[in-house]
Amino acid sequence: MFVVGIDVGGTFTDVTAVDGASGRVVVTKVPSQPNNEAAAVLAGLAALGIDGRGVRRLVHGTTVGTNAILERRGARVALITTAGFRDLIEIGRTKRNIPVLFVPTFVRPKPFVERALRFEVDERMLHDGAVLTPLHGGSVDRVIDSLPRAAPEALAVCLLHAYANSAHERAVGERFRERFPEVPVSLSSDVVPEYREFERFSTTVLNAYLQPLMDRYLAGLEKKLFEAGYAYGVLTIGSSGGMMTVETARRLPIRTTVSGPAGGVSQGCFTAARAGITDFITYDMGGTSTDVCLVRDGRPLTTTDNLIAAFPVKVAQIDIRTVGAGGGSIAWLDVDGALQVGPRSAGAQPGPAAYGLGGVEPTVTDANIVLGRMSTERPLGGALRIRADLARNAVAALAARLRLDRTRLAEGIIDIAVARMTASIREISIQQGHDPRDFTLIAFGGAGPMHAIPVAEELGIPRVLVPRHPGNFSALGLLVSDVKHDDVRTRIGRLHERVPALEAAFAEMSAAAARRLDADGFDERSRRTERSLDLRYAGQAFELSVPLPPGALDAPAIIADFNARHLATYGHADPDGDVEVVNARMSTYGVVDKPDPSQWSAGGGTVDDARIATRDVWFAGRAAPTPVYERDRLPGLARVDGPAIVEEFGATTVVFPAWRARLAGAGHLVLERGA
Repeated sequence: MFVVGIDVGGTFTDVTAVDGASGRVVVTKVPSQPNNEAAAVLAGLAALGIDGRGVRRLVHGTTVGTNAILERRGARVALITTAGFRDLIEIGRTKRNIPVLFVPTFVRPKPFVERALRFEVDERMLHDGAVLTPLHGGSVDRVIDSLPRAAPEALAVCLLHAYANSAHERAVGERFRERFPEVPVSLSSDVVPEYREFERFSTTVLNAYLQPLMDRYLAGLEKKLFEAGYAYGVLTIGSSGGMMTVETARRLPIRTTVSGPAGGVSQGCFTAARAGITDFITYDMGGTSTDVCLVRDGRPLTTTDNLIAAFPVKVAQIDIRTVGAGGGSIAWLDVDGALQVGPRSAGAQPGPAAYGLGGVEPTVTDANIVLGRMSTERPLGGALRIRADLARNAVAALAARLRLDRTRLAEGIIDIAVARMTASIREISIQQGHDPRDFTLIAFGGAGPMHAIPVAEELGIPRVLVPRHPGNFSALGLLVSDVKHDDVRTRIGRLHERVPALEAAFAEMSAAAARRLDADGFDERSRRTERSLDLRYAGQAFELSVPLPPGALDAPAIIADFNARHLATYGHADPDGDVEVVNARMSTYGVVDKPDPSQWSAGGGTVDDARIATRDVWFAGRAAPTPVYERDRLPGLARVDGPAIVEEFGATTVVFPAWRARLAGAGHLVLERGA
């Protein structure tokens, strides 16, 4: 029986399957089918020759929710809120966010709920959960009577301070479900049970916006898989790196917004732990975008302060930064005639010019073909033939407008893409108090190993690790993730004074998590828990998350840890200052069995036996005869001096001059500066 991981990307859908009996790993790529993701999933299984009856677990990562928000093709949502607060989601915090801070033509994006669909009810909770104004049943009835004319496809209920007392929200939700049982309801106290009203309202609205779409998508995917013989539920990777059941994904689709990239981080942690690496940066460059994440002491950085389409999404997620620079990113000229790369992408259709599917604009992929760094003999993803002439024509046409040599422009396209990617890594490293020179860069994705060395050079990173199966690495990561439930309670106050309340909150969350894991089928031996507190100095407006050890809460030890983390993050601390707690967080895992991929075996023979070709490759304005190696044929502990190209299914590694590649014991390719 196979366990299967499927990463649905913007350009390709990656499928990885591990045979549970032998540990054999099989991988493939198929073109993604926008708005018909299920068809691409089935095509991937068919390409591997796997029958649905032979699959015992299927986990997938998807960008369906994210794309629906960005393209504004979600549901028609009605909002019910406390009297006087219907415009809160439009007013927001009355500020602009970078990068539009200094753009004079900036226009605030319209909320996902138009004003005519925002309704008010008479009620009011205080911040401590006390009832100031009881819920007025008549006002609820008036709203419910008005809703048929609005014809909403989903409902968001966001009442003031519902995180402290959800009674009024639940009463409104129940009344609505009784009248409109077919319309999904999102309660803010379920979606984001913590304070900060604008962020809570925004996240709940987006959750409702996605519910009908995600429900149709998952139902359709399950139906087609069941028809193909698959007999189990479809698991979805969540933004925080854990798996979600179908029921959870349908109820809380907002927690899937960085679903696919989270799989790459999970596999990065799994791979690094086995390689003895604790501090690293994951670098996942695909066809449409690049995702990066910093991992310290084996734990990825996490955040709850996210933005999608300029709107806050306050759910726990791995702190992954995404930039619109991928293999399909289009090179273009702005109004001043300056060269730009991305964020617009050629995607899967029509794709880069070299795909021969109708694309005519030059992309990063086309530039790499012009420079000789990418093979035109090996079908992309095993099926797509590359047309070098079309790539050269597309790059030459833009080069003529700039009066540049074709290869000079191609190098310029790569340089700009690299600059955009390194900027996103600086955001998660230097800007947060981490020196990238202390980290290893783990490069994967279809285009990651090709650009890893210039990225590392820009940041001073001394070592790059290219894992096995880099082109399907994120899909493989879906198989090592556990089922995860995140919960939070707001308990604002001085830490010393709130310890009893925090202990009670953790007990409450633990009981709720136990019920969820019971329903998921996990016994006591297959569970683990992580706890943390969001802390700040008195007078601050934002917090740092501090992980907690098992056992009773030790306030002095927690404060000492907070001071150390504040110093490391911001460069200063106040050991004598009062420390406030804001939120108590708990993540509970249902631990699944991990597939054990078959032991890696090196190729026989010598390094020369792995050499399959020699071709001219351009580096720094000059063409150099460059040997090309087949990765699967390299012998154990092989060393290859740059310039060199290492090819395999789904990815190409470019070893630049002055760098060296060596094959490590587990089959990973390690790139380091030459002596």
